[in-house]
Amino acid sequence: MSDALSEARRHKLATLRQAGIDPFPARFARSHDIASACHRGTALAVGESSEEPVTVAGRLVAMRSMGKAAFLDLRDGTGQIQLHAAVDQLGEDAFRALVDCDIGDFLGAHGALFRTKRGELSVAVQRWELLSKSLRPLPEKWHGLRDVELRYRHRSLDLISNDEVRTAFRQRSRMISVLRRFLDERGFLEVETPIMQPLAGGASARPFVTHHNTLDVDLYLRVAKELYLKRLVIGGFDRVYELGRDFRNEGVSTQHNPEFTMLEIYEAYSDYSGMMTLAEEMVTACAKELHGGTEIEFVGRRIDLAPPWRRVTLEEAVEDAMGVAVIDASEEDLRGAAQAKGMELPGGTRGELLAHLFETAVEETLISPTFVCDYPVDVSPLAKFKQGSGDTVERFELFIGGMEVANAFTELNDPDDQRRRFEAQDLLRQQGDDEAQRIDEDFLFALEHGMPPTGGIGVGIDRLAMLLTDSPSIRDVILFPAVRPKDKPA
Repeated sequence: MSDALSEARRHKLATLRQAGIDPFPARFARSHDIASACHRGTALAVGESSEEPVTVAGRLVAMRSMGKAAFLDLRDGTGQIQLHAAVDQLGEDAFRALVDCDIGDFLGAHGALFRTKRGELSVAVQRWELLSKSLRPLPEKWHGLRDVELRYRHRSLDLISNDEVRTAFRQRSRMISVLRRFLDERGFLEVETPIMQPLAGGASARPFVTHHNTLDVDLYLRVAKELYLKRLVIGGFDRVYELGRDFRNEGVSTQHNPEFTMLEIYEAYSDYSGMMTLAEEMVTACAKELHGGTEIEFVGRRIDLAPPWRRVTLEEAVEDAMGVAVIDASEEDLRGAAQAKGMELPGGTRGELLAHLFETAVEETLISPTFVCDYPVDVSPLAKFKQGSGDTVERFELFIGGMEVANAFTELNDPDDQRRRFEAQDLLRQQGDDEAQRIDEDFLFALEHGMPPTGGIGVGIDRLAMLLTDSPSIRDVILFPAVRPKDKPA
């Protein structure tokens, strides 16, 4: 059926060209977008017309033909308006050509605004122009595109068909604007750092690799921005941030995409406590902009983002969730308690085991905003030791809606300690851990010149957008998420 409809549209295209009509003109001058045209006609009463005509343009999304008159719905990126076309106004030929247009065509229309007997604001079309011929029918005859994989693969059709999808992405853009404005007003400098790097550092993750032909070197798509941003703090930029893509060659899930957007912020003379306050203020500013307050709904749950947010140590969180003694427990005791509850455990150190128990038993239970603090050094190679501790660092992860939204540190600024951490990571890499970090001599060289006490935080923009748009999957807030090619079997 779709092929037959497409063929019919191509026949119309050929007919237009034979008649000397360009079905894809290069330009069209609008006087108003549809939203501003609608605003201009707000005060019109039923039966009243505007003195000055408007010229609008957009996609034809519906048509109701009634013999010698027709009503057409036109949509642009700002809204939708009704066109009223009549034979006595346009003439027979122009009217017939207009009602012969297909749903999906782009049209321009000129005429006075008026309000119909039913109270709907409309444009009384005096003249019109075809701006772009649609050669394929819109999905499901404009009842909406519902096939999930097709929606992600053909986002343009998804945006055409689904109002809620367009709304979600507009909200995401507004959220990003709020974040930038929030930081700019507080004296943070937005910067850009390399996406292709000689070493992929700043996080434990498997990178994507490429090759630079002229330099004849392998380069890696960044897994994080951290090490370059810290160099800027060393160089004297006390408050910096970067909002951009990171890339990790890992799995796909409702919370993971191989390329994703992260906001990383570094502030000299701050620490992870300062980053907690920053996170509270920043996220609530976004919620207020998008929702008018601090309460949101996410996958059927009401969540209040009003600060202060709960703060709990990693060990306390695991102990509360598992109902067993965790604080000061040995690795052997932890294993025994977990195995008694039927949990499967990986090998590794006490710190790695503790992190695994947290990910398995605790993360998804943290619905209200919660700062989980003080992580084992084994899983936090870039954070500063907590004072008086030899195995715990000043790090927190922020959880909202059962998922991690942010990760923050009191940054490590001792170059010798940093080198030891890098060496431990590099040893793991040599032993087959392809997510472990390598020794970054350029970063160590910069760090040896001195870095002030610094707090840093990374915020997952896609996950924050999920929360603020009530989207259950990360692919609902990424315009073009990773999808399997059509010729690749699942």
